[in-house]
Amino acid sequence: MTGLALNPPPLSSSPPDAAPVRWTVLEVIRWTAARFTERALATPRLDAELLVAHALGLPRVQLYVQFDRPLGPDELGAIRALIKRRQAGESVAYLVGKKEFWGVDFTVDARVLVPRPDTETLIEEARERLGQRPPEPQEGDAEEAGEAAEATPPAVSEPPRIADVGTGSGAIALTLAKLFPGAAVFAGDVSPGALEVARGNAERLGLAVTFVEGDLAAPLAAHAPFSLVCANLPYIPSGDMATLPPEVKTEPALALDGGPDGLALVRRLVGDAPRLLAPGGALVLEIGDGQAGATAELLRAAGLADVRVRRDLAGVERVVSGVRA
Repeated sequence: MTGLALNPPPLSSSPPDAAPVRWTVLEVIRWTAARFTERALATPRLDAELLVAHALGLPRVQLYVQFDRPLGPDELGAIRALIKRRQAGESVAYLVGKKEFWGVDFTVDARVLVPRPDTETLIEEARERLGQRPPEPQEGDAEEAGEAAEATPPAVSEPPRIADVGTGSGAIALTLAKLFPGAAVFAGDVSPGALEVARGNAERLGLAVTFVEGDLAAPLAAHAPFSLVCANLPYIPSGDMATLPPEVKTEPALALDGGPDGLALVRRLVGDAPRLLAPGGALVLEIGDGQAGATAELLRAAGLADVRVRRDLAGVERVVSGVRA
């Protein structure tokens, strides 16, 4: 039986199927991260750790206590297969079958868009619009006001009615259902496959959401009025679809293509919003970089008041919201 190699093969070689040199967990992670760096992937070390952990059936944190563990041929083979698929453009989320959002793992596959951290900005805005938390203090406010803003939030007078349009994996709807116990949450999507993924996530998380199939507001109208209507609709201009990164191109075009200016579906939903919202109800939309001004004008033209824009952690104007008077 071979021993643990003190000097593993150079990074230009591939992990062998069955060679006299043994690879450890740490060596494979380093090798994989180097390959991903060469491919200019955004998070090479994180991607490497997630794929190795998945192949070994371990939580990622367990890798750190097993760095010196030698890997067998079958384990190396499983890792190699994932590396090839990642380098071919598949997203890590699809490869491992899950993506974390708001601290919860959601099952994802090629039928749904992969939840992004940017979308957590929509959740923050939804919470404020529903009165769960006061707005963040503005620059120049007194320190005491900032401390007061972190005090116990005002109670919601009655359980809200929430609609998530174009739910995909269900990440938004299910996160809001978790944050607002007792809320009546409805989620719609035009894709039967997406709804199947979303229902599976709801069952696994033990959260009650009513899923309906249909185009935009159509399947939700019968359940109106809502305290909140939110949506992360496709907002990429059609002309930009061909320039997307390879891993984004593997996601469903139906969930990405927003028409000529990226706002075709947003425009339709905004037009329907007054009929979906209760008086005082809020519409909260995620949009793309550079679309905030045009989206805000759409909300105002539809008669919504208190229109505001919220930036994500990168400083991009990511969410636009307004209230039915």
